[in-house]
Amino acid sequence: MKVRQLARLVGRHYEAHAVSGLKNTQYSLLSHVLKLGPLRPVDLAQAMRLDASTLTRNLQPLVQQGWVEVLPGDDARSRLVAITEAGRAVREQGQRAWKKAQLEINALLGEQRVLALHALIDDCIAVLEATDLPEEA
Repeated sequence: MKVRQLARLVGRHYEAHAVSGLKNTQYSLLSHVLKLGPLRPVDLAQAMRLDASTLTRNLQPLVQQGWVEVLPGDDARSRLVAITEAGRAVREQGQRAWKKAQLEINALLGEQRVLALHALIDDCIAVLEATDLPEEA
């Protein structure tokens, strides 16, 4: 419960700085597609540690906004997710807002605490990924 409480508080802080119409989850998705794309939805879901249905649900508004597009893949059954120019522009705006929010979090919590938290989270992710946990429902 403590992890969820912290995630909600930090999430609200970032949402308060968000570019109009761009949610934190959407910014994250755009960033992954920009960095890794064009890529298959299954690969994007894996990189973001999401199940396929969550990814599909999160992609729909981005496609509707014209920020990402789903293109034909190597064969008739495969698809690729790619960022559009509009997506690049809104992601760039979001990056500036995200940076401002991050600097404020660093100032509020102290950079040493933020770095320690990042290291602890990375360690916990590594341990949990190395175990055989059930898939997301």
